Amino acid sequence: MSQYFLKILISAVVAVAVSELAKRSTVIGALVASLPLTSVLAFVWLYWDTGDSARVASLSTGIFWLVLPSLALFLALPLFLRMGWNFWVSLLAASVLTAACYAMMVVLARRIGAGI
Repeated sequence: MSQYFLKILISAVVAVAVSELAKRSTVIGALVASLPLTSVLAFVWLYWDTGDSARVASLSTGIFWLVLPSLALFLALPLFLRMGWNFWVSLLAASVLTAACYAMMVVLARRIGAGI
């Protein structure tokens, strides 16, 4: 059980660090947020729990393919906000667009045999 709480603690520290850094500098907050810290933590936790490097490799491949549609959020959200949309409406619309991009990527990846 202590391993589970360690995972939660480290993951929470990363999330809080990003939000606190962003208050001081959006560039530094963005830099830290853009680092694949969550992915690295997931690789470590998965390997720690299973000892299976093939599963880590598969997870890494899946993350690569699914990072691409996530970029839609980072393009759409500022676009909607700059168009004068309310923050919550912008976030919802950008999230829906991103979900649609994820669905399209999963279908495409399966058709080309990308392994997700």
